[in-house]
Amino acid sequence: MTTDRERQKSGFAGNANPASIQAISRIGGGQSCPQHYPGPPDPLGDPIPIRAVARMLGCSAWTVRQKHIPQGLPHFRSGPQGKLVFFRDQVIRWILACQQKGEI
Repeated sequence: MTTDRERQKSGFAGNANPASIQAISRIGGGQSCPQHYPGPPDPLGDPIPIRAVARMLGCSAWTVRQKHIPQGLPHFRSGPQGKLVFFRDQVIRWILACQQKGEI
């Protein structure tokens, strides 16, 4: 338990002027609305499952595995036997690049 003497040393003595407390709260000590100050955009996009990639390409998940991954479709495997993870913006960029080359 803190004593009155310790509170006085710390500056939180309980006899603080309410106007000074309000002035401090108006300054703002941090980011109160993070959605108003988004960080840098994620270059990969949101992670999506293989079925969503298949829907984007208009094919089956089997075709994604057998045809498109060997062609260079960017993906991430979450372990030696783990599931495949794709990132939306990466997949879109890959599709656009393939369309320009005439590969898809």
